[in-house]
Amino acid sequence: MSGTPSSPPRIRLSGRSFLALTLTPEAPLAGWLHALDLQLARSAGFFSGKPIILDLSLVDAQTPDLAYLQQALEERGVRLIGIEGAGRSWPALAGWNWPESFIGGRSSGNIDIPEDDVPAPPAPSTLLLEEPIRSGQHIVWPNGDVIILGSVASGAEVSAGGSIHVYGALRGRAIAGIGGHADARIFTRHLEAELVAIDGFYATAEEMDAERSGKPTQVVLSGETLTFHPMA
Repeated sequence: MSGTPSSPPRIRLSGRSFLALTLTPEAPLAGWLHALDLQLARSAGFFSGKPIILDLSLVDAQTPDLAYLQQALEERGVRLIGIEGAGRSWPALAGWNWPESFIGGRSSGNIDIPEDDVPAPPAPSTLLLEEPIRSGQHIVWPNGDVIILGSVASGAEVSAGGSIHVYGALRGRAIAGIGGHADARIFTRHLEAELVAIDGFYATAEEMDAERSGKPTQVVLSGETLTFHPMA
């Protein structure tokens, strides 16, 4: 007996809208990432689970540290669903995991990031690192001081809520006092840093005191200026 052919299952489609946030970094990227860390310290988990589009229209192919930006964002919990404002042919982006871009979309305006209502900051603690910090590594410790027994290589970055102590050479970036701690300091036995910053105020290698290059140095924030002092 032949039966009546069954109808194919119906394909059901429905729409679902999500708000994608757009991050637009600016040079110098180390300073921009420092500002992002300050915001994340006040709004922990804000980017968790949210789709982010990275807009690179304010940087160019020669922007320093651009090759490490995607990794730095991933380490901060930023999930990229698209990249715009740049070309895949940029040498600095050659190693990036490039998500497929979405078509369409329109700007919804600026969004204010809410700050967490935290009654009191966590008790300060110290992070002790016995191994050298290699190029490309990013250490973020907002709860207190960071002590590094080895060196910090060029291309590496260390951020701390308190002070940063480098017993070896400091050749990468050191960002102390994140979260608004202006009394934090940076200590190193050998200053060759690419960038140093305290409480949002920073100096690049070209702006540092040339007399302290390669010497034991402590960096102190005086008003809105970073000063460089000998360290015995």
